[in-house]
Amino acid sequence: MQSSGLRLGAALLAVLAGCRSLPPAPPPPPAESWDARRTQLQSLQSFHLRGRVAVAAGDEGFNASLRWTQQGDRSELALEGPLGVGGAQISASGDELTVLTAHGERIESSAAHAELAARLGFDPPLASLRYWVLGVPDPAQPVEESLDPAQQRLAALVQQGWRVEYQSYAAMSGEVLPARMTLQRDAVRVRLLVDDWQR
Repeated sequence: MQSSGLRLGAALLAVLAGCRSLPPAPPPPPAESWDARRTQLQSLQSFHLRGRVAVAAGDEGFNASLRWTQQGDRSELALEGPLGVGGAQISASGDELTVLTAHGERIESSAAHAELAARLGFDPPLASLRYWVLGVPDPAQPVEESLDPAQQRLAALVQQGWRVEYQSYAAMSGEVLPARMTLQRDAVRVRLLVDDWQR
């Protein structure tokens, strides 16, 4: 019985040794070129995402859930969670900005920018952010790109004084899109974790 157990152990070791000596897996096929991918995502007119944000602005900070719907140039965001001052619904299109507070107060234009800055600790660059969440730069602004050449996607970008780093991507809605990213400018740091993408 003991010798058969030893033979079985030796056989298992041989199998495991054989597994370690298997040749490495072939590399994945080349990804679509970055120029083509960037153009495709920048032209995307509609999407919906659900996720979570963590904001640190100086000594202040908060966590909240985020729902974002994009239709053409119009961005509709809903922030829900502690925020210290309740949630908010944000609607932006071009130079138009409207904030609807948790108390039903509707604030527009420059007052809405001031309200966001007071609530969030910064005035978010929504016109560019709609592109950044897709993993591409705003085509209307100068940019510095750091590319992952193997995967043909952004590792980071610098635009409008913001540095955006992409920590991970995931296959969602038939496309590889950012799953986790960090945005930083001066004393403001925003972390975004995307739970679900829909196109």
